[in-house]
Amino acid sequence: MRKPIMKAGLALLLVIIAAGLFFSFRGGANRDVADSNPQISPELDLTSIRGTPKKGGYEEYLSKFTNTGSSVENVVIEAENFSKTDDMETAILEDYKGREGKMLYTEETGSVTWEVQIKQAGMYNIRMDFYSGEGKSSDIERELRIDGEIPFNEARSFIFNRIWSNEKNTFDRDDRGNDLAPNQVETQMWRNEAFRDATGFYQDPFFFYFSEGKHTLTLTSVREPLVIDQLILTKEDKLPSYDEVASNYKKDSLNTSNDVFIKLQAEETLYKSTPSLLPYNDRSNPAVEPFHVSKLRNNAMGGYAWRLPGQWIEWEFEVPEDGLYQIALKNKQNFLRGMSALRTVYIDGEVPFKELQSYPFPYSADWQMNVVGKSDAEPYLFNLEKGKHTIRMEVTLGDLAPILRSVESTILELNSMYRTIISYTGTVPDPFRDYNLEQRIPEMTELFRETSERLYNLADVLEGPSGKSDDKTSIINTVAYQLKDMADNPETVPSRVEAYKANVGALSSWMLTINEQPLGLDYLIVSSPGAKLPKAKAGKWDKFVTDSKAFLASFYENYDDFSADQDDKKSITVWVTSARDQAQVIKKLIDDQFTAKTDIHVNLKLVAADVILPSTVAGKGPDVALQIGSDLPVNYASRSALQDLSEFSDFDTVKQRFNESALVPFEYQEKFYALPETQTFPMLFYRKDILEDELNLEVPQTWDDVYEMLPILQKNNLQFGLPQRPLDSVGNETANTNIATLPISPALVMFLYQNDGNIFKDGGMSTDLDSEVAMKQFKQWTDFFVNYKIPIVADFANRFRTGEMPIGVVDYTMYNKLNAFAPEIKGLWSFAPVPGTITPDGQLHREVGSSGSASVMFKDVADKESAWTFLKWWTEKDTQVAFGRQMEIRMGTAARYPTANKEALAELPWPTQDYRKLEEQMKWAKGVPEVPGGYLTGRNIDNAFRRVVVQGEDPRETLENYVRIMNEEITLKRKEFNLPYEK
Repeated sequence: MRKPIMKAGLALLLVIIAAGLFFSFRGGANRDVADSNPQISPELDLTSIRGTPKKGGYEEYLSKFTNTGSSVENVVIEAENFSKTDDMETAILEDYKGREGKMLYTEETGSVTWEVQIKQAGMYNIRMDFYSGEGKSSDIERELRIDGEIPFNEARSFIFNRIWSNEKNTFDRDDRGNDLAPNQVETQMWRNEAFRDATGFYQDPFFFYFSEGKHTLTLTSVREPLVIDQLILTKEDKLPSYDEVASNYKKDSLNTSNDVFIKLQAEETLYKSTPSLLPYNDRSNPAVEPFHVSKLRNNAMGGYAWRLPGQWIEWEFEVPEDGLYQIALKNKQNFLRGMSALRTVYIDGEVPFKELQSYPFPYSADWQMNVVGKSDAEPYLFNLEKGKHTIRMEVTLGDLAPILRSVESTILELNSMYRTIISYTGTVPDPFRDYNLEQRIPEMTELFRETSERLYNLADVLEGPSGKSDDKTSIINTVAYQLKDMADNPETVPSRVEAYKANVGALSSWMLTINEQPLGLDYLIVSSPGAKLPKAKAGKWDKFVTDSKAFLASFYENYDDFSADQDDKKSITVWVTSARDQAQVIKKLIDDQFTAKTDIHVNLKLVAADVILPSTVAGKGPDVALQIGSDLPVNYASRSALQDLSEFSDFDTVKQRFNESALVPFEYQEKFYALPETQTFPMLFYRKDILEDELNLEVPQTWDDVYEMLPILQKNNLQFGLPQRPLDSVGNETANTNIATLPISPALVMFLYQNDGNIFKDGGMSTDLDSEVAMKQFKQWTDFFVNYKIPIVADFANRFRTGEMPIGVVDYTMYNKLNAFAPEIKGLWSFAPVPGTITPDGQLHREVGSSGSASVMFKDVADKESAWTFLKWWTEKDTQVAFGRQMEIRMGTAARYPTANKEALAELPWPTQDYRKLEEQMKWAKGVPEVPGGYLTGRNIDNAFRRVVVQGEDPRETLENYVRIMNEEITLKRKEFNLPYEK
């Protein structure tokens, strides 16, 4: 059988070689043309794109002090001389971590206040001397108040990054010879940093106005502890231009260096601002260093991960003599077509001149070798003394910043106008009705016209001299055209309100995309001016030979297999059912922590969840499966496919890691067949700006408060959200393609549990949904949709973003999605425990149902002790924290891990106040049991719900009819499994 396959493979190879030779040697057959369009022409006037400053924002704050000069002297505040603290335990430290004198330790909660005497009124930058001590490995966050008031919205959140580095710059390899991503370790040190915008919308540090006299300055801890030495109010530093620096070189008679050539591999970093900046494998060209035709090599740095404003990477080098040097970089910027990725370049911690504040890297489809300078023929020269130096490159938005600020304020204005429009028309306006919006909302047409003109100007700025519209400006021009047309024809606005909402949403997505500035680096070169630089790309023949070898290697390399061949008797097979990113992290943790300590080898495989049961039936299943749905353990256990974990002597100790509610779905016949991995539950999300500022409403504490709120929301055609299905770990509704099974609605479970109701009774022999409590709560649930017209299906994230649904109960993982998905409303929303029910004894009950995923051991495991050792290791605190942090490192805050381990959840990088709310709701979480035949419960509840809400049938009669169907299925399955089916 192999010979025909080999012959076919060789024949195909000959065809590819012939085609490759043909195209390789044809002149220009496959040329890459670099697009060197500048990002924004420096000659363009950006005043035409400025909109109304964001209410309460920094621009509005600055406008109050347009004629105020900057300070002329520094004011130093010693941290230990604080005047008061609030809800914070502090400590005075002496001679701490190499710094002499006294300094102040501040906790991750509470606030500390200093008094400061200002001799001269003016605008000051604020800098802080601090040391990032032990914490949860997340960035440090503080809120700033001056004289007890937050000066502007951006002062609510100042981010101070921790500093990270590769554990080592010689990379370990797996059993198949592929480079592994290096472990990231935090490097703690004393630093001096300015208070600046974390989003990058303002490139320079913030200015704060202080009048002459006494003031107070308060820092409130949002996240992580901090040791502070000093706070310094400083004057503005102005950077010279390169021409000024170059003239000083001539005045000082500085000489260029001679015959110096230093190459720095970009993946061998000194420090970085975030552990997500990992070296990666680039196989686009054999000239990338190092390169292998079939093995994975960490040969590039940055890439798509290095795209967010404020992220930086630093390298260290040593020059042999004093003199002037040039810097060259081999880079690839193939993400922003027609634009440049921008970087701020620091030498030894300082930006040498203005031109390096926003240095551009133009688009190119392939690797490029560029000298830092006006051009390759006119490099910038750097005066370096003999010894060690550092280069730091930081993502910046440069001239894009005012554009994005304008778009952000525009989006908020347009969303506010959308809410005003639908308050008259509703979300589905009557096409035959004239709403007279131009009379009811007189400012509408003026806003549309002004915004349209501003957006057209913005598109002109982005298009540059060519004036050619492309993917960067198409949505801007679309929105601008729509707004102008609606201003000219206001009677058409009601019929176009849905398209208007969609276009504003697309503009929000555009802002997210344009905010990203990816750049890949292969290596950096510090050399004498005029040194000969290597070619960025391999020749056509070298590339052809490499491609041919890679093609041959594809017949035997398997990049989806995470295990290695071995004869070790002590081994187990583990299947992962999530995604490749998770599998890679798990493999790394197993190699570094589990196998190294226990000498138990793990064969890890990535599989689809639906192949586990058939494989087990066929006798080819795993020993352990990770990240499976909560409905599967009882389903498998009832078929005698799973191992009872409560048989192990230390199970009672292990289960203390979890809330009791997390174990409920995995209990069957008083035995436990899984360990929880994740646990999620609903919370109440709300828009502070809409509820508190626009509608003067308070966050509801009970469902009676919600009923009082609903008419006010509906008067403004706004909506309250209730969940229909649980969400996955990134905040999306769980998909379920099985026509029979469907999760039970979290809203109904919440109402049942808050009123002492249950889903099943008599040990799972039947459903309890025919009880009086269940009937009442089913009616209460459906009444929200029948009487108050709450939407049955809604994209909560999008409606929450626009403000159309400013409040709703949804799974807490929505927190992660909103942080990544809707940055323009950061600080405008929050979450809280769900509204509760007051019971006859006067107690407020906030019970909610929980869901999650689990790990299981199969019954036919040869080495059960080894499998149990693995399960214990996988669900312990340290492993779960490491996995959660690694996932956040790779994928950002959107992938924050909802671990079921109580101690591990507390160690993940949640802001302190948000975690406390989460912890409060967690106390009320209750598990939803799984029983044989219970898989039809959710589907039939949904059927009953739709008959009542959509077809108008009676709630009690409808539910009674479906309860019979549920009980029949439960009885049928209990008979099949020889279980008692009558009480």
